[in-house]
Amino acid sequence: MTIAFKTGESFRDDFRYANSDAAILRFPFPFGEDEYMYAVNLEPHFAGGATDAFDTAFDVDEHYVSECREREMVLRQDPNRCIVLPHMMQAQWDTLELIMESLARDYPDHFQLERDGRRWTWRNRPLGIEDRFTFGMPDTLPYEPFEYITRQAQGDFTLQDQRDGNLYMDGGMVTTQADWSLEFDLGMTFHEWHGPVPLAHEMGIFDRALQYLLRVQYGHPARRLNWTMTVNPRLDTSPENYPVWGPDRTTITPDNVGERLHLRVELQTFFRLPRSNALLFGIRAYLASIDELARVPKWGRRLHRVLRDLREELAGYKGLTRYRDIAVEHLSRYDDGAPTSPGIAPDIRTLPA
Repeated sequence: MTIAFKTGESFRDDFRYANSDAAILRFPFPFGEDEYMYAVNLEPHFAGGATDAFDTAFDVDEHYVSECREREMVLRQDPNRCIVLPHMMQAQWDTLELIMESLARDYPDHFQLERDGRRWTWRNRPLGIEDRFTFGMPDTLPYEPFEYITRQAQGDFTLQDQRDGNLYMDGGMVTTQADWSLEFDLGMTFHEWHGPVPLAHEMGIFDRALQYLLRVQYGHPARRLNWTMTVNPRLDTSPENYPVWGPDRTTITPDNVGERLHLRVELQTFFRLPRSNALLFGIRAYLASIDELARVPKWGRRLHRVLRDLREELAGYKGLTRYRDIAVEHLSRYDDGAPTSPGIAPDIRTLPA
């Protein structure tokens, strides 16, 4: 599988970012029906799904190189976006092995892994990386193993230590988050770090989700979709940088909403790690403007209906309060009232001109 990478994109300042037709059609659109309410919505993370974004363990797309460069910039500004507690070293090596094996298997044109006992060679052609190291010896890598490999993957990652019938966030690489902080959440239990989410606790969503995740087995990963709205194609919407991105919310107008308001979807994946028994949470973020998504007729209709009818508590949590009316009015032009088919698939193979 050969990918044409975009190398000149930016997720800040001038926001040089757009999705190709192929990237729009492979977008993991999160709404399987014309209304939205919380659900556990966990399913096995098998190869295949409604769009190509679900075809591999760790999705790599046209934005890969630019997103890795963005991560590098964030880490230069704030090295604490990657923290792993000392007792999670075995989980670090588990993560490195899982991601290297997966990328080399799924994208052999771009990644290669050679092993001679504990002596490994890793080649990442898109980023121009070639390193030889000894598996299990951190000082043979330029960074600790978790940071080393997650610098070379799209999306954020957290490490959950499982003990006392709970999951504890004991490490992470978090540079593309939707308004939460690794430093603040580090060491918290599953319910504690999900504390700000409205309605879901009362509905028992997190109780059921925790019980499911505690039972995830090695070799049987799970996945789910989550979403929010973001102004501009900005990946780093962290609390630490709120003064940078917060004012963006005041800039949406009827004239620019279609181009500047983006649906931000997280493909969340959950892998049991073999030696440490920890869980690796992958949080892969995808961005598409509402005008890009509306080029898929089914998605344009559905997005209008979902945002129009969204409960007020959820609208606030999803970052919509200021501009929901503007977005709904704009999207209404794409909703002809026709019925939509069940599920998230786009139902078309090529986009209308």
